[in-house]
Amino acid sequence: MNQDIYNKLRDRIIYLEYEPGRILKEQELAKEFGVSRTPLRTVLFRLEWEHLVKILPRTGILVMELELNTITNVFEARLELEAVIGSMAAERFTKLHCNRLDELIIECDRQFDHKNPRSLADLDMGIKQLFHEAAGNPFLTEMSNRLYSLTFRLWYFNMLKMHNKEWNIEVMSIKEELLSLLELLKADMLPKVGEARKKHLLKHLKRIRSKFLGLSDIL
Repeated sequence: MNQDIYNKLRDRIIYLEYEPGRILKEQELAKEFGVSRTPLRTVLFRLEWEHLVKILPRTGILVMELELNTITNVFEARLELEAVIGSMAAERFTKLHCNRLDELIIECDRQFDHKNPRSLADLDMGIKQLFHEAAGNPFLTEMSNRLYSLTFRLWYFNMLKMHNKEWNIEVMSIKEELLSLLELLKADMLPKVGEARKKHLLKHLKRIRSKFLGLSDIL
């Protein structure tokens, strides 16, 4: 699979450059990337397997819609998976990992009153990647990344619509999670780290659901 094309198309989808419901044309994409349809189709099949697009014969490539019921089901799976990854990572956290948590907290402080959805998304991905690295299980990482992509678009859509007060609440929520995780790790309360990750993810879901329902007429 052409990783470069895959990364570019996936980023365009999850960062909403390709809006949900848009029809992409295979011929146009092949021309843009300067490849034949065969390597492009390999990428598209992968994106379809990840439920980010749907290949419609004789029509084109449909960018999947944002559907609350589907995203809620994905979140239910993520809750359990992230709890497992959190517990596993906690057992393997090093001083270096804790130092990176400190750095993420500092970076979080920079987000207040400076609305930049892409920057906050990078921060959130950094937290996820840190726990993946500490857990050291590539199969769990692959599942986690796949599910994350399915819920990420709705969160990113919501961030684009946030006013300043909502933005700071979102940033504070992430900071509170980081502080609580660091406190548990430093207190050697490792079994509780996974549950803490699950708890904060559940709060995240509730905020997304509330915001989504408030904007449901737009989607």
